[in-house]
Amino acid sequence: MADMQIIILSVIIGTLAAIVYSLRILVLLERRVARIDENLLAITRKIAAEELKIEAEEKKIEKVMKKAAKRRKR
Repeated sequence: MADMQIIILSVIIGTLAAIVYSLRILVLLERRVARIDENLLAITRKIAAEELKIEAEEKKIEKVMKKAAKRRKR
């Protein structure tokens, strides 16, 4: 009877240890995913800033081209 209780307690403790270990791994993975997410946000911000610069430059070029086209018409 005592041997059976020891086996049952060992199984329960082993299961609890496995659950704790799994939770630890999940926390580590969550931290990694959060870091990846932060890096993606930073990259996205940089790309958006570059896109705004490109759009501003395109507008300047379009203005210059319109002025040049008006001069040619005269």
